[in-house]
Amino acid sequence: MNDLLRRALADARLTEAGVAARLGVDPKTVHRWVTGRVPYPRHRTRVAALVGRDEADLWPQLAAAKVRSEPPVIDVLATYPHRWAVPRLVWQQLFQGAREEIGVLAYAGLFLAEDMGIMRTLAQRARSGVRARILLGDPDGMCVAERGSDEGVGESMAAKIRNALVHYRVLRGVDGVEIRLHDTVLYNSIYRADDDLLINPHAYGIAASHAPVLQLRRAEDGDMASTYLESFERVWAGASPMA
Repeated sequence: MNDLLRRALADARLTEAGVAARLGVDPKTVHRWVTGRVPYPRHRTRVAALVGRDEADLWPQLAAAKVRSEPPVIDVLATYPHRWAVPRLVWQQLFQGAREEIGVLAYAGLFLAEDMGIMRTLAQRARSGVRARILLGDPDGMCVAERGSDEGVGESMAAKIRNALVHYRVLRGVDGVEIRLHDTVLYNSIYRADDDLLINPHAYGIAASHAPVLQLRRAEDGDMASTYLESFERVWAGASPMA
């Protein structure tokens, strides 16, 4: 039990549900913090601001651990020359390891949608309290049309997205899963599970499946992974819920 956090919430007249609503997380996640789990850095900062305390006042063990050892910041865990070269096990372990949030930002993401094992994993994690946000391209959007032209596939890009949407519909009735459509220039496809990411940079005239993939882990604010997480949030904010 984190009595320091519990008392700080009480002093600030905040409930676990209230904190969850302010931070956009599941109330069960806040309850786990109160019972002793240490939040991710981005959540610690926001919780401390909500109660008007320093992080060290709420989680003094972190300051002690930092004094004992200052681990190196590691951004890039692995690289792959092509998306198709990423082992399926890597994709499966990425999503299975999520405890708070899953995110998918792509135009179609058809290779995931056609994998029923991945779809079951997304559904299972969502049912266990993990927030899952899926961003796919608007098949009627201008940016999708331009991408199809760039890759030399024309309207096949929009058709691919419509095909993917049929597969993703199995997740629409699952609590915790949100699907939105975006019409943005997609410089990178982003696949995240909490602070672990697989980034698929796009190259002009090259299909995403043939472009490289970076495996990243967010270690601190302002690092490489944080940049992609911010990009995801910007696209999400301007996207439309799937009809």
